Amino acid sequence: MMYLAFSILFSSLIFVVFKLYAKYQVQTIYAIITNYFVACSVGILYYEEAINLAEITEKSWFWGSLALGLLFIVIFNLMAATSQKLGVSVASVATKMSLTIPVLFGVFFYKEELGVLEVIGIILALLAVYFTSLKKNKVKAEKWAFALPVLVFLGSGIIDTSIKYFQDAHMPEEEYALFSATVFLSAGIFGLFFIGFKSTQQPLKVNFKNIIGGICLGVPNYFSIYFLLKALQHPTWNSASVFTINNVAIVMFSTLLGIILFRERLTVKNWFGIGLAIFSIVLVAFGQKLMTYL
Repeated sequence: MMYLAFSILFSSLIFVVFKLYAKYQVQTIYAIITNYFVACSVGILYYEEAINLAEITEKSWFWGSLALGLLFIVIFNLMAATSQKLGVSVASVATKMSLTIPVLFGVFFYKEELGVLEVIGIILALLAVYFTSLKKNKVKAEKWAFALPVLVFLGSGIIDTSIKYFQDAHMPEEEYALFSATVFLSAGIFGLFFIGFKSTQQPLKVNFKNIIGGICLGVPNYFSIYFLLKALQHPTWNSASVFTINNVAIVMFSTLLGIILFRERLTVKNWFGIGLAIFSIVLVAFGQKLMTYL
């Protein structure tokens, strides 16, 4: 429970940092790439064993970690495009509703069993994400733009599912830090290729604020993944419960942080979504225990 709480906390802090980027005019793409190298450095410092590069390439999860790094960069750009074309709330809904993919993966691949209350909780969780993210302004965009949230949904779900798969099948607990560091290093390297290509069109300028922004993002980003891996080891919760609670609680907590820190105003539907989120978390987390009293 503690590991899941830490994952939720650090993931929510990521949204706060993104919010501060706009306030302090930090260039997101450059800060994001810096963040990956910072997150990799944190992972290396956190890893207690001696690091042998040759041995890392022989790990069964190595090539998968490289693919995840590439997917991180691709999905980030798709999320940015979705936010710009359709709004932040649409990107948020697409990202967090992707929890259905690892949930279904756990049920069909790992034969995880879900009780009636847990199924109801997952359905309510999806509704909670939708209502919490609703905004008053209607979105107008080109027809092709509406394919973006679908791609974000699929990509985010694949990332979560892959993390669960590698955690379960390919690495012992002592390699979590090294795996996370490798994923972030891969993302950073692919990011350098991206901005290298972009520099052929527009010269790059070193901006100290982008570096600071990357550092502020890199630390919570690393620990959000690290503690999620630890939470997936919970002895009684299945992966469906962990991903549902994690994603819904992040939406709920980041929304509350927006109210407290940035004085954001919520509609009645948003508050209804928060209420649904709390209720869905209770059902998913304690559904099995509740059934014994019914």
